[in-house]
Amino acid sequence: MIPYGRQDISQQDIDAVVEVLQSDFLTQGPKVPLFEKTVAEHVGATHALAVNSATSALHIACLALGLGEGDWLWTTPITFVASANCGLYCGAQVDFVDIDPVTYNLCPKELEKKLIAAEKTGKLPKVVVPVHFSGQPCDMQAIHQLAQTYGFKIIEDASHAIGGKYQGEPIGNCRYSDITVFSFHPVKIITTAEGGLALTNDDALAEKMNLYRSHGVTRDTSLMTHEPDGPWYYQQVELGFNYRMTELQAALGISQMQRLDEFVAQRHRLAERYNQLLADLPLTLPWQHPDSYSGLHLYVIRLQLDKINKTHRQVFEELRAAGIGVNLHYIPVHMQPYYQDMGFKKGDFPEAERYYKEAISLPMFTSLTKYSQELVDECLNKIIIS
Repeated sequence: MIPYGRQDISQQDIDAVVEVLQSDFLTQGPKVPLFEKTVAEHVGATHALAVNSATSALHIACLALGLGEGDWLWTTPITFVASANCGLYCGAQVDFVDIDPVTYNLCPKELEKKLIAAEKTGKLPKVVVPVHFSGQPCDMQAIHQLAQTYGFKIIEDASHAIGGKYQGEPIGNCRYSDITVFSFHPVKIITTAEGGLALTNDDALAEKMNLYRSHGVTRDTSLMTHEPDGPWYYQQVELGFNYRMTELQAALGISQMQRLDEFVAQRHRLAERYNQLLADLPLTLPWQHPDSYSGLHLYVIRLQLDKINKTHRQVFEELRAAGIGVNLHYIPVHMQPYYQDMGFKKGDFPEAERYYKEAISLPMFTSLTKYSQELVDECLNKIIIS
């Protein structure tokens, strides 16, 4: 079976982790801040806070922005559930904005329409979470302009997008957002096994996220209510969580960062090869916005079902049966039972639902071979054309 994604681990990565295993620090030591510094410098952000998952990063980002009961978080329905759940964790209510039919990202025009309506009812969002789906950045400048007008904060969910660029600048520099979040799950562009990271240029937000990721506990005397009782002293000043990244994960991340640009360049070569191989099939291939350089975490095709004598499910199942480990990113969040219990229903976000009926994620990872891509093409031809 050719998987849809997989990690790329080198001997250098292994050596970096073994070095930590032989050191004095396994949980919190010098590697975590070094990883944070490495990522922050690469993308041009002031602060980076490493955590145990991108979900945790989204949660502490929401908390740092003061999201709570009575507030609204808006995001896209075409994402993993974590992009929405982070709002629920804070006691806020969640809503969605339909996608652009070409990029599959949150649509700024739909966002503006929804904001105009929400302003009239007094239900403007406190936080909007644009998701850089498949690694292609959203139209952040347009979303930022709307934030200036309507007063919401922006968390960029860039879980798919490290190594990519928007308007020639690295994704993660927070030029058009308050906080940006990366994921380092094994199928992502670089990995720390599990792990995530939140970036910001705001000192106060960084301080809050630092507290929230580690039990709300501090040894910083400037944050304490009184002078320390002694050198052992710490205070809990917030209700925080155990969201910290380990030294082992950070060491792997530091090593992986040295190959980030190489990884993304290889993904672009693979995408170009797919584009050439699949050009004559009744498929809609991924479109790349000229203002962006995608991280290309995913390569998503859409079936032109009116030109195919099989259903979406049939094509998917036949590819799996042929050893092609395709996947589907994503089931629209508003169609999940948990969210339908809140009142969301089929038909609420038609572009997202149309996408779901046609989309298939093909295998995409840096070690994917030319032979494997040709096998994917061969199988698609047999299944679709037959």
